[in-house]
Amino acid sequence: MTSIVFGNLPVPGQSGDRVVSRAVTAAISALFKQTEKLEAVVRAEPVAKLFQGSVDGFDFLGQGLLMYSGLRVQSMEFYVQAVSIDFGAIFKGQVKLKQATQANMRIVLSEEDLNASFNTPFLIEKMQQFQFKGEPLHFEKTHLEIVGDRTLRLCSDVRVGQAAEPTTIDFTAKVEVKERRKIQFVQVTYGEESDNKELSEALVDHLNALLDLDKFALDGMQLRVDQLRLRNHQMTMYGVAKITDFPKRAAKAA
Repeated sequence: MTSIVFGNLPVPGQSGDRVVSRAVTAAISALFKQTEKLEAVVRAEPVAKLFQGSVDGFDFLGQGLLMYSGLRVQSMEFYVQAVSIDFGAIFKGQVKLKQATQANMRIVLSEEDLNASFNTPFLIEKMQQFQFKGEPLHFEKTHLEIVGDRTLRLCSDVRVGQAAEPTTIDFTAKVEVKERRKIQFVQVTYGEESDNKELSEALVDHLNALLDLDKFALDGMQLRVDQLRLRNHQMTMYGVAKITDFPKRAAKAA
């Protein structure tokens, strides 16, 4: 078994292990603007299999991840099944898969991660693509709170068009996953702080259409969620990642 520790730690093993570790380190690190920890364990028995591009699998653990879009993830775990890679591409600093594979995954977002993500220009722009009665919306101070098992509260100040004062949106809802990829707010109740229930209902519909994991997945990767938990101020998703190509950061990401 070859252990790859991302960062400045030494990489044990033979030269083939070091070559693969450098390429995988660079490829995964490039997906994130900032990380607290990245670690992977590549499984290849015997190690010589690496030179034929054969890997029994690898486990990946990331903590404190900040994407270039501004989205934050507390922790991310992928347990990748056996995969065949183009070993020649390694010498070009690339990781290329010869065939599709999949991985069991566990992704955790803290309440702080959710709040930071919903207030990034990336998500605000997507939310503002929605119009209410032909008027554009401008979101400010969006706040999310995990209030119980599978239950989340969202509050936001929403300025409709050129209105002088924002409208307060406040609702609590159960969170479910439909078709293994769509995060949905269901069994919605509207709080006393809501100024406009009609606007709140329209916003829930918009968010339900927006929060589709296929719209946020990296190129070459498809995420499918089998279980979602909301508890202890964390959202945890368990499922499968289908990988057709090794993910790359979009060129437009800054």
